[in-house]
Amino acid sequence: MSALAVPASAGSRWTDLLAGLAIAGLLLPEAVAYSSIAGLPAQTGVFALFAGLVCYGLIGRSRFAIVSATSSSAAVLAAATLATAGSDAAARAAIAVFLTLATGACFLLASAARLGGLSQMIARPVLRGFTFGLACVIVVKQLPTLLGLHAQHGDVLPLLLEVLRRIGEWQPASLLTGAAALLLLFVGERRPRIPGSLIVIVLGIAASAWLAGQGVAVTGTIAMAPQWALPGWPTREQWLPSLELAIALTLILYAESYGAIRAFALKHGDGVQANRDLFALGVANVVSGVLHGLPVGAGYSATSANEAAGARSRLAGLVAALVVLLMVAFALPWIERIPQPVLAAIVIHAVGKSLRPAVFAPYLRWHRDRLIAFAAVAAVLALGILNGLLAAIAISVLMLLRKLARPRLSVLGKLAGGHDFVDIALHPQALPAPGVLVLRPEQPLFFANAEPILALARQQVERHPDAHRLVLSLELSPDLDSTSLEALSDFDAWLKARGVALTLARLKDGVRSVLLRAKLSGEAASALDYWSVDDAVNAAPSARDDGKDDRDKG
Repeated sequence: MSALAVPASAGSRWTDLLAGLAIAGLLLPEAVAYSSIAGLPAQTGVFALFAGLVCYGLIGRSRFAIVSATSSSAAVLAAATLATAGSDAAARAAIAVFLTLATGACFLLASAARLGGLSQMIARPVLRGFTFGLACVIVVKQLPTLLGLHAQHGDVLPLLLEVLRRIGEWQPASLLTGAAALLLLFVGERRPRIPGSLIVIVLGIAASAWLAGQGVAVTGTIAMAPQWALPGWPTREQWLPSLELAIALTLILYAESYGAIRAFALKHGDGVQANRDLFALGVANVVSGVLHGLPVGAGYSATSANEAAGARSRLAGLVAALVVLLMVAFALPWIERIPQPVLAAIVIHAVGKSLRPAVFAPYLRWHRDRLIAFAAVAAVLALGILNGLLAAIAISVLMLLRKLARPRLSVLGKLAGGHDFVDIALHPQALPAPGVLVLRPEQPLFFANAEPILALARQQVERHPDAHRLVLSLELSPDLDSTSLEALSDFDAWLKARGVALTLARLKDGVRSVLLRAKLSGEAASALDYWSVDDAVNAAPSARDDGKDDRDKG
């Protein structure tokens, strides 16, 4: 297969050519609009677009992914530069370049370390809640542009209140221009092969002279000469916060990119090469940083538009890069005349898919992770983009620890006519083994739950005075930390004082090894070889043979 994975047929190459032409008209105005979200000059988004399209087209592996600046990366970059450099425009631009380069370096290091599962560090409910909250923030921050206002506040709630308070200052021409553009964009969604964004842009440019006379602002000068000089590096006080923000940007961009790449790979039966894509994203961000562009990733909306336009290979992205270059070279004066309310409408339309409440429907239906998803939304709206993301991740970790730390212990019994041991509470027909108490922790043992779970086990021992032996099934514990080992040792001593023997069953290899090193109960190695609860109850160790591995179904 060639480096571009280009189909052999001329027809397929023709569809890639048409797709590249179509999405270029969408991507260029979006790139300019995302620059305004980041609070940086318009050319930063264009440089990022060119770097992302070319680098991923040559190195990446997804047939449909379009790598460019995204609304989330632009919003996070805006919050990051404001947090580290304040309102100083030059300092913010320098920090933005450093963050883009550092993000690229993080991607390259992750690729070298083969951390393809990096996106799993952010739980999906957190990511969906964060994306929904971020979309709300972006929409609110586009309102002043849509209404022809110069806002005084940057935070969401004060900004929204300011917009409502200044209703008498809204510019009707600006509002009507943005509303008309939004209407055309949403209508164009029903005809995916028609470049709705390009049509809106062309109409906006055609009417720009008249709109400017009505007080509607236009994009203005775009200085496309690349700035090769290195920016001023962060001060000593800014280094650590900047690196932390670069790691946060890497996580967000890769979670967003991997989600888009994987979704379309599954849809078309393609493979995913996560580490190669990490490398491609790293190179794209480094090149974008060198050009003084924005951080880049594979956005879902742009990737979806590429597929809908008929793309069949990465050739479509390279064609789009060439078209963007030609547009900048020969149509830059026209691009500079795009009305700002039209750009605001394009941004609002781009994030509109993330504002659909239906994304939370599965969590409501499953009764799982609802609090985490809605807490992520609230955190972003209340605390800002970066602090909101960190708070949402912290909430998800705390909820996981709370769930794991809640002690749950099952008493097992044997089904008649079989050898399976199951939870007696769920299977009343199961019978306890005579003289033997069989217990199973329903969470992995670790420092936060070992003592509470073994406290429940003590209660069960006291409720079964006829039991002379206790079988503890540790099938759910892949490893044991030192707290768990000490708790088990104390529990074993407590049992011995009452004349009850402890038998451990269904141990993972790692747990068996650590128990041998800990010399729990001073038992021989064969005493830890009970592959099934049935063997442990009958005190008949079985050979450690995969073919004889008798797994319990309870």
